Amino acid sequence: MKILVCISKTPDTTAKIAFTDNNTKFAEAGVQYIVNPYDEWYALVRALELKEAGVATHVTLATVGGADAEPIMRKALAIGGDDAVRIDAEGADSFFIATQLAEVARSGGYSLVLTGKETIDYNGSSVGGMIAELLDQPYVSLATKLDISGDTATLHREIEGGEEKLQASLPLVVSCQKGMAEQRIPNMKGIMGARTKPLAVQAPVAVDALTSVVAFEMPPAKSGVKLVSADAPEELIRLLHEEAKVI
Repeated sequence: MKILVCISKTPDTTAKIAFTDNNTKFAEAGVQYIVNPYDEWYALVRALELKEAGVATHVTLATVGGADAEPIMRKALAIGGDDAVRIDAEGADSFFIATQLAEVARSGGYSLVLTGKETIDYNGSSVGGMIAELLDQPYVSLATKLDISGDTATLHREIEGGEEKLQASLPLVVSCQKGMAEQRIPNMKGIMGARTKPLAVQAPVAVDALTSVVAFEMPPAKSGVKLVSADAPEELIRLLHEEAKVI
């Protein structure tokens, strides 16, 4: 069984956020990029665990991006992926990205496609479902556990007030969240080996983006804290009603 793990390049969580081109593009100057944590810690590591258990035979990584995405792909390869594919295009929107990844999955004959539940920059949580629709395969989102026996996958998901257990037939697309696996840190052997692992570059398939960015906006700055004496509950109520407008 072959597994395809979808990888995204995202800004480090400590990056300073700014925008350019009339607030329509993220300012990348000086920003440190990392492997999207949900893709790395949960989707990739679970794929490697399945391979180590003898369930899978091969783990391929795929991303959509320019040459500047290759360092983060090499890091993912250092953790344990067998090879990687980079679709040479900038991600126009979720549908464009999903279309490119679905084409890789379709042409490679993968039985299982894993994604993180979302990226930490856009938090869209939409690419996995789009890939499944484009492939006409079942989709399980926000999975916390995944086991495979033969052509059947058993999955767990957190739901309101409990946990849901379900089964699905392969081929299958799954988005992974916390609980799926534990983070791994690349060792020196993995880092050295990643330098020579295959990283193929493919041209994108022709597809138009369905959305465009009108503008990005920073959240409003937090106002200062007002302290109200414990002896003045009326003033507290007034502030909550007239200024905070929560009552």
